[in-house]
Amino acid sequence: MHDNIKYEILPDGCGFCAKRNGENIGEITFIKIGIDKLMIDHTFIESDYQKQPIVFNLVARVVDLARTQHRKILTICPSAQNVFMGHPEFDDVRLINSR
Repeated sequence: MHDNIKYEILPDGCGFCAKRNGENIGEITFIKIGIDKLMIDHTFIESDYQKQPIVFNLVARVVDLARTQHRKILTICPSAQNVFMGHPEFDDVRLINSR
């Protein structure tokens, strides 16, 4: 079912959405802090898609953006924090790298 999911940056540039057949099924948002930080403040996944890797994929897009923009990421969203805790490959962009 997750093969048809497309990920797009939000129009304001401060997040990404996951779409399936043109319908939003997930979203991650962040706040830009200064020139070198992003703070992930919210994620949402429709209940039918909770068991799919959508949160991971949304976080990965924010990580890619942060790497491109040479920013560090702070997470106040519990779902995004869980992704970071389980994926040391994202440590290079974590603002606080303690586990």
